[in-house]
Amino acid sequence: MTDPVSISKATPEQARDALVAARDALNGIILGKPQQIDLAITCLLARGHLLIEDVPGVGKTTMARALAVILGLDFARIQFTSDLLPADITGLSIYQKDDGTFRFHPGPVFTQMLLADEINRATPKAQSALLEAMQERQVTIDGERRPLPEPFFVVATQNPTDQIGTFELPESQLDRFLMRVEIGYPDGEAERRLLDGENPGASLDTIEPALSAADIVALQSEVAGVTANAHLLDYLQALVAHTRNAPEFVTGLSPRASIALANASRAYALLAGRSVVYPDDLQAVFAAIAGHRLVVTSEFAHLSPADRAAHVLDAVAIP
Repeated sequence: MTDPVSISKATPEQARDALVAARDALNGIILGKPQQIDLAITCLLARGHLLIEDVPGVGKTTMARALAVILGLDFARIQFTSDLLPADITGLSIYQKDDGTFRFHPGPVFTQMLLADEINRATPKAQSALLEAMQERQVTIDGERRPLPEPFFVVATQNPTDQIGTFELPESQLDRFLMRVEIGYPDGEAERRLLDGENPGASLDTIEPALSAADIVALQSEVAGVTANAHLLDYLQALVAHTRNAPEFVTGLSPRASIALANASRAYALLAGRSVVYPDDLQAVFAAIAGHRLVVTSEFAHLSPADRAAHVLDAVAIP
């Protein structure tokens, strides 16, 4: 891989090249999942958090670690278990015998990229410890607000809730995740490469990052400059209105979800090297943003989150 590019001092062309290098490197490690990789990078550029839900063994944790390495971010991992306490996430103040004071020991949440592994195996109390961090990018401990590093990106993995020992995430916490994606099984070609002994993840210990934390922050600032014209926003509002008015939905998309769609569409366009959002960009991010937020009536309960989003896209024409 080429040397890291300082995007804060680079031209738009250099910035695009650095993003392409990062995406190519990730595609070389997570085989056969280009759309999931694009969505993960988009989520970070849009200052969101990512929930990866799938069965064990499909590469959820590998994807999270690869993102941190390739994007040049400090990384911490928390293995969520049923006995995890909030202080295990945020940190705590410990009494010092030598001077009679309390000294704060920061928890793993004080990092640039946090992997919350198997988040739904912890109790709701432990899960809620992440809420303030994800929304406010700070934690309050002993009455003192402590800001988190920039960028701050939570990638949580989740097993299907029908598996033993899992706790379903409440709607309020699901809404804190900008996107929810599934990795899925590898295609035949990718799985054959793995069976032949190829281990792309082994290179993570030696690979050079394509970006740095400062570069990511600079790119996040660039997202707001990507144009979403009136026709694109009309389309976005039509999609949202359909979820609020169609009888198959109990709960439609909130204003927060509308803003998330706009921001993620801009970030997706930036990743594609464009300064204008196309309807295709909005459609590409729609399922990842809307699927886990849509609540359907019992008649449509069989639809997966992705199918619910596809149902909306099929029902609303592009203006």
